[in-house]
Amino acid sequence: MGKNRKKIVLIGAGSAVFTQGLLADFIQAQDFGSWEVGLVDIDKRALDSITLLAQKMVSKMKADITISSSLNRRELLPGADVVVTTIAVGGRRAWENDVYIPRKYGIFQPVGDTTMPGGISRALRMIPAMIEVANDIKELCPDAHFFNYSNPMTAIISAVRKVVDFPVIGLCHGSIYLEKYLSRFLSVDVDKISSIGVGLNHLTFLYDLRVNGKDAWPTVNEVLNEQKEKIREQGHNYNFFNPMLEDTEVPQFKDNPFSWAFYEKYGAVPAVLDRHVVEFFPERFQQGAYYDHVLGKDAFPFEAVIERGDNVYNNMIEQADGDIAVNSELFNRTDGEHEQLVEILRSLYQDERKTFYINCPNNGAVPNLPANSVLEMPAVATGNGFYKMFIPDFPDTLASIVRKRLSVVDLTVEAAISGDRNYVVEAMLLDGAVTSEEVAEKLTDELLEAHKQHLPQFFGDKIIQKIL
Repeated sequence: MGKNRKKIVLIGAGSAVFTQGLLADFIQAQDFGSWEVGLVDIDKRALDSITLLAQKMVSKMKADITISSSLNRRELLPGADVVVTTIAVGGRRAWENDVYIPRKYGIFQPVGDTTMPGGISRALRMIPAMIEVANDIKELCPDAHFFNYSNPMTAIISAVRKVVDFPVIGLCHGSIYLEKYLSRFLSVDVDKISSIGVGLNHLTFLYDLRVNGKDAWPTVNEVLNEQKEKIREQGHNYNFFNPMLEDTEVPQFKDNPFSWAFYEKYGAVPAVLDRHVVEFFPERFQQGAYYDHVLGKDAFPFEAVIERGDNVYNNMIEQADGDIAVNSELFNRTDGEHEQLVEILRSLYQDERKTFYINCPNNGAVPNLPANSVLEMPAVATGNGFYKMFIPDFPDTLASIVRKRLSVVDLTVEAAISGDRNYVVEAMLLDGAVTSEEVAEKLTDELLEAHKQHLPQFFGDKIIQKIL
């Protein structure tokens, strides 16, 4: 392979929707050069399936892309120019434990992958695995761009930066999603929208919003008032599962009532709207009570998310076992986590200096937030890497909320690295979903026991200690 062919390695390639979307982007990218796409997953059936599908996609479009795959990432990492992680330790079955076990204690989560007990539990098994991946990247391809999409994003990036000291960048489509949502809300083309926001992944406050360079908040207020008047006259049926609706429909503020109420108080819309944002304010939704609905059940039903994931996986396996042709719809660009990666890489390699939302250490970019904290914020992708936007006017009210949640991240990271159960209990209490130390102890023990096979640092084998 000549060195003019760049190499990207995707760890967690069994994430079928992500992998297909990313590959479709690479295939359709113009003037982006020759690539080797290396696929890695520990699930052999999933890896075989996605490898076969990837080869079919490349062949159908006659793209200048070669496909390689391995169950062992160390086989593919040498020579990589880009590494992307989308892993989920324990998969959907472990994710179910993260959400269902806290329900026994009256804690209801619509997502459970970032914060509250479910997010804390997920971090405990994700952080050791991501530290091992980062160590391999540092050893085998130290000059590679390393992007992580796995959750909980803030905790993972914080831990990897702290333990491995490798410049991993966290990417998420949340802030892009909110810009698209607001463009639809305002009935304008998304290309005319620009924003400035700061926060944590899944809690990024867009406080500056512009259309064609002009302040868009007055127009937002007009649409908001129009919708309120219409709802007063006609009523409203909630649509909690798909707040983006169809392309032709304007999103209704009533489908994200907490986020819009927050905007009216503080002048900022939080990404990624209610499904994620409510989890950062558990004290306001005790027993899951949410506008006459229950979080994770009839409001943003968690079971439906799991069912959809299982269906995607099963469909992928069927493609490996059969001779199914590639669906041309794959090449119609769709919304998804893979969004913007090709644009980011092009900006980095060609020094285009475009701005993107990334998750990385603050280091003074936002003066009223801790310098060592990992934030989601705008940064410019240049030929010399990312340069964060200096943001001196982030409102102190919003900074206070971010600081509180950062303290939970810090304790969670310490718990995952040390394997100290007491830190897990304290993180649960600091998070706010649990207010009783007795309940925090019981919940912690039940979650640790349920995930025992993925938590060696808590059960005798101090993997992280060896790394340190």
